[in-house]
Amino acid sequence: MLKEQTLQKLFSMKLSGMAEALEEQNQQPEFFSLSFEDRLAFLVEREWEERKARKLKRRLHVAKIKQTNACPEDIDYRTPRGLDKHTMIQLLECQWIADHRNVIVIGPTGSGKSYLSSAIAQKACRMDYSVRYERLSRLLQKIELSHADGSNLKLMEKLSKTALLILDDWGITSWTEEEAKYLFDILEDRNGSASTLIISQIPLENWYDLIPNQTIADAILDRLVHSSHKLILTGGSMRKKKEHSDLD
Repeated sequence: MLKEQTLQKLFSMKLSGMAEALEEQNQQPEFFSLSFEDRLAFLVEREWEERKARKLKRRLHVAKIKQTNACPEDIDYRTPRGLDKHTMIQLLECQWIADHRNVIVIGPTGSGKSYLSSAIAQKACRMDYSVRYERLSRLLQKIELSHADGSNLKLMEKLSKTALLILDDWGITSWTEEEAKYLFDILEDRNGSASTLIISQIPLENWYDLIPNQTIADAILDRLVHSSHKLILTGGSMRKKKEHSDLD
């Protein structure tokens, strides 16, 4: 009877990991020979791991990472595409996020930009950083709409407090001057206090051409380019190579 009461109290206190571990211990005689401290340690460890797993699941849900199957352990370093393994391993340690620095990933269509960025994002979530993935064109639309419905301050606060903001499809179209101002506001709010990861097909030397106002262009690029880690990918499409490989 006492065991049932204990289990009910654990579940009511939302200690489901401990409750489930206690049930397992009661059904496995090998635990009976352990000391109270050792059995308690197993219960606490189970609760700790379950809470970590739930937190990670929530962070990944909020992040809305583009490629949810991207995994740091599965990154392809064999295919020639200009990817330096040492640099990538350093980025996956996420110290650059702790230091509030940025990363720029540039490469042609199919070179694996999104996969690598998603793998970095997943590792950041594992390390308890908040992450948010956005297609830049849609984010700029959200900001424009937020000005109309009065939710702009709330949206900008969410963006500024996200430890890692991923902006995909950077420069896929040129921006209006108003959109460039929105982009500057995002980067200014995050400058020195959070990290931004840019994914683009456009070479760095062409970024100035995307922004109609030179003053805003200078301000945006100053906050991004000079202090960023850069992954410049080359070669053909990884997707095509995989398709051909599957046929071999």
